[in-house]
Amino acid sequence: MAVTTLHRDDPSRPWAEMSLLGHFTVRFPDGNAYLAPVTQKLLVLLAIHPQGLPRSSAAALLWPHLPDRRSAASLRSALWRLSRTDGSHHVVTCDNDRLQLDQRVRVDLHAAHRIVRDLGSDRLAASWPTVPVQLCQDLLPTWSENWLIVEREHFRQKRLHTLEACSRRLREAGEMSAAMEFAMAALEADPLRESAHRCVSEIHLAEGNVADALRFYETYRRQLREELGLAPSNDYRGLLAPYLRRPLDSAQRSRHSA
Repeated sequence: MAVTTLHRDDPSRPWAEMSLLGHFTVRFPDGNAYLAPVTQKLLVLLAIHPQGLPRSSAAALLWPHLPDRRSAASLRSALWRLSRTDGSHHVVTCDNDRLQLDQRVRVDLHAAHRIVRDLGSDRLAASWPTVPVQLCQDLLPTWSENWLIVEREHFRQKRLHTLEACSRRLREAGEMSAAMEFAMAALEADPLRESAHRCVSEIHLAEGNVADALRFYETYRRQLREELGLAPSNDYRGLLAPYLRRPLDSAQRSRHSA
């Protein structure tokens, strides 16, 4: 785990910087440090509960199969290890038996939630011409802890809905290139997500690229059938129905009758 030095004498610097998107990393002020897996899990648990947790709740979540006394002892051990790592910068605080990350710990997941909130505003959405990097990765996708799974899916759904909503607003504003970028980011996160496919098709149609919209739909239809044995929804088919079954005009009927 790479850890970059932060200068202690700079008051604008955070006491630690933690990344939970994609993979876990942490940077402390005093150079390289090794965090044991259990210490990593403690920091992540507190990061996804920014309001803090009672010590007993944290211990029960981290060691669900241990008796209360042993899980409490394991938590004390993890906190002791952390105190030896972060030196004078105590990144975890305890107030009335409640554990919490210090406010001076910067977490990329928290920044991502703020971006989602900001992008929910029509006024602010236009100020994001490119997809924020914080919305391009899942929350610790290789971790399998039960207490993390719900939070991971919650964040995933929030960022996917945000990406699609921004794509639609940008398309309505005539910003087709940016709209496509947001739609494709949603597709990269979930290649079988129909609402993201519809965003792309709607952009193609808005630009008059009917052939591209049809090819894109057909690719999705085949992929959905092969992987899940399903068909696109009636709403998605209805979007392209005028082009899938377009009636012949009078000139075309004359040519065919001839």
